[in-house]
Amino acid sequence: MLAEESILSKGKLQTFLVWEEESEEEPKLKYERLSNGVTEILQKDAASCMTVHDKFLALGTHYGKVYLLDIQGNITQKFDVSPVKINQISLDESGEHMGVCSEDGKVQVFGLYSGEEFHETFDCPIKIVAVHPHFLRSSCKQFVTGGKKLLLFERSWMSRWKSSVLHEGEGNIRSVKWRGHLIAWANNMGVKIFDITSKQRITNVPRDDISLRPDMYPCSLCWKDNVTLIIGWGTSVKICSVKERHASDMRDLPSRYVEIVSQFETEFYISGLAPLCDQLVMLSYVKEVSEKTEREYCARPRLDIIQPLSETCEEISSDALTVRGFQENECRDYHLEFSEGESLFYIVSPRDVVVAKERDQDDHIDWLLEKKKYEEALMAAEISQKNIKRHKILDIGLAYINHLVEKGEYDIAARKCQKILGKNTALWEYEVYKFKEIGQLKAISPYLPRGDPVLKPLIYEMILHEFLESDYEGFATLIREWPGDLYNNSVIVQAVLDHLKKDSQNRTLLQTLAELYTYDKNYGNALEIYLTLRHKDVFQLIHKHNLFSSIKDKIVLLMDFDSEKAVDMLLDNEDKISIKKVVEELEDRPELQHVYLHKLFKRDHHKGQRYHEKQISLYAEYDRPNLLPFLRDSTHCPLEKALEICQQRNFVEETVYLLSRMGNSRSALKMIMEELNDVDKAIEFAKEQDDGELWEDLILYSIDKPPFITGLLNNIGTHVDPILLIHRIKEGMEIPNLRDSLVKILQDYNLQILLREGCKKILVADSLSLLKKMHRTQMKGILVDEENICESCLSPILPSDAAKPFSVVVFHCRHMFHKECLPVPSMNSPAQFCNICSAKHRGPGSAILEMKK
Repeated sequence: MLAEESILSKGKLQTFLVWEEESEEEPKLKYERLSNGVTEILQKDAASCMTVHDKFLALGTHYGKVYLLDIQGNITQKFDVSPVKINQISLDESGEHMGVCSEDGKVQVFGLYSGEEFHETFDCPIKIVAVHPHFLRSSCKQFVTGGKKLLLFERSWMSRWKSSVLHEGEGNIRSVKWRGHLIAWANNMGVKIFDITSKQRITNVPRDDISLRPDMYPCSLCWKDNVTLIIGWGTSVKICSVKERHASDMRDLPSRYVEIVSQFETEFYISGLAPLCDQLVMLSYVKEVSEKTEREYCARPRLDIIQPLSETCEEISSDALTVRGFQENECRDYHLEFSEGESLFYIVSPRDVVVAKERDQDDHIDWLLEKKKYEEALMAAEISQKNIKRHKILDIGLAYINHLVEKGEYDIAARKCQKILGKNTALWEYEVYKFKEIGQLKAISPYLPRGDPVLKPLIYEMILHEFLESDYEGFATLIREWPGDLYNNSVIVQAVLDHLKKDSQNRTLLQTLAELYTYDKNYGNALEIYLTLRHKDVFQLIHKHNLFSSIKDKIVLLMDFDSEKAVDMLLDNEDKISIKKVVEELEDRPELQHVYLHKLFKRDHHKGQRYHEKQISLYAEYDRPNLLPFLRDSTHCPLEKALEICQQRNFVEETVYLLSRMGNSRSALKMIMEELNDVDKAIEFAKEQDDGELWEDLILYSIDKPPFITGLLNNIGTHVDPILLIHRIKEGMEIPNLRDSLVKILQDYNLQILLREGCKKILVADSLSLLKKMHRTQMKGILVDEENICESCLSPILPSDAAKPFSVVVFHCRHMFHKECLPVPSMNSPAQFCNICSAKHRGPGSAILEMKK
């Protein structure tokens, strides 16, 4: 396919066509045609050679002219050197000296900015010339020329030039490259390298394909660095490395030698080589065979980037170049020159000069956009936004959105708007209208900005109307997600009301209308709709906006919807809706009234005491399992009323409890035995009451009922003497499991004896231990000093004059008295006790110490 490089403006490089294969791989180079002065030159003349300096270009023509050009191709100087073809131009590294040779044997070496000049005309065509890279230095005034032999010219100390033959006898010298102290040249037989320092030739690299005419398929030489030479000849490439020879290996050999580090064949004939980092740029001459005529013809030259390996190479990229007149060109007509400083490559042909350069980030983005890889282009622009010059992130983003819309990927396009449009409200509004035109407002709605920035209310209203017409659920979702201040609430409310006229029972619309009323602080209408819909958010709405005054007449509705949540809410807010008001509202719904009062009782047994009498009937009717716990926990319900209700409904367990609570335990026990016929429960009841008469009644009732006797025998042992029951059993009565019951009585008796003996031992041991501890405590001394006082007279316990006699009594309770302050003990009770501890009933504290002096 043809790819056109977009350089169109006058005064710059012209549009250039590159023939590329259909590939998803991005090209490595971009191409531009050198125009301006070059175009004028090549309209009347043809390019024969060119050399490149970092500052300018030097172009030689078939009519013997040499032009100095700037990098845009504008002519800065012109030299008429010869009437015939210029074969080669050479520049030193400073760019101040130039060497030129022509087909008529002329050689000129001169300073571009000085009068220094060398002229010589030979009797044969001079194919090559090369000046010393440091020709500017006085010690380096050297250059070589080549025709049938290679001559080295050197300026002597008297400013005279002397020549010496470096090589001859192997045909014409057709290529030369000078780098540092090394000169490489090619003749018909191969490539030689000469060391200018040691004046020695250090290698000879023979030509591989001797069938090719060296004048038609010349050798291409290129120094990658000071010691690496790249040779391209025919279809063969060799990379040579100049190395220092070890001193022990020298003998009569040169101090340096050459090692071929890589060698491989190519598909096409080589017209030029140039280094690119660790890769090679190779210009190839291509011949193809026509399918129609089966004749060979000249095809477009190729510029390849290859990665050299030891015995082969890997193609990185390959471009076919549409240069002018390529159909008539031969391999020798193409040249490849390069500028090391800027990685620029010049493809020179008789009618065209093309510049190849490495693609920058802008070119990378161009290629991605051309391949419609917009997302990658956008990412590349974001990463390199400081380096790109021709592209803007926003423009790429907008192109990406348009591309997605064209493909019909509306949701992805809308999602990308968030990132690409950012806070640009004008662009947002433009994109919304664009989505409206294609009927895709729904696609962009989830991604519209809702805070910073905020678009015009009309934009949001337009989208809401779109949903309202076709998608009630989507409309409801937007109302829930969008803040209410994005749009005119009253406008949307009216639109919803208009739709409800057509479908008044639509739950989605009603719920959405309630939310809109909430945004508009019209909580009364919102609450009414929520209650009608029995919506779960009704309680949240009441709490959030304190709507308790609005629900006083809607308590039944709330209880019908969710009685548990409603009761919790009412009880949590008793200060806003009183218990009395709730009970009154639920008067016609006793089952709901019971739920409310039951939960109130669970929270606080005393708050609803005025309703405990009512609750007896409610529990009996709706919740009998909780009636007995209520009767047990309530201290405010009337027992007579409760007993009446329980007896009416024949609630035996509740009646038994009430009878026992009212003191009528005998009636309660009788009911258990007669109504429930449950000896275990009767025994348990007797145990709880712990009344001997009750046990007597139980025994009397059970004496003629063998199963009851068995139950009593199994359980009575620890509460009543079993002998009382056994003596009353009639002789001959069959009692189930009598033996087991008697054994159990004996075991229980033995267990009681063992427990008593164990307790006795423990008691004796504890008493002895405590007695010893008390004795040790009482034997201890007690400190008495000046800080202690008499507990009776409150004066210091010790006299200020230690010489005076004194008497002090100290009790074990640590209280101290002057002996004269204590009462005189009576004859009946000679022991003395602490007055303070005796008065506080702490027990008598007998005196433990009497101090006298």
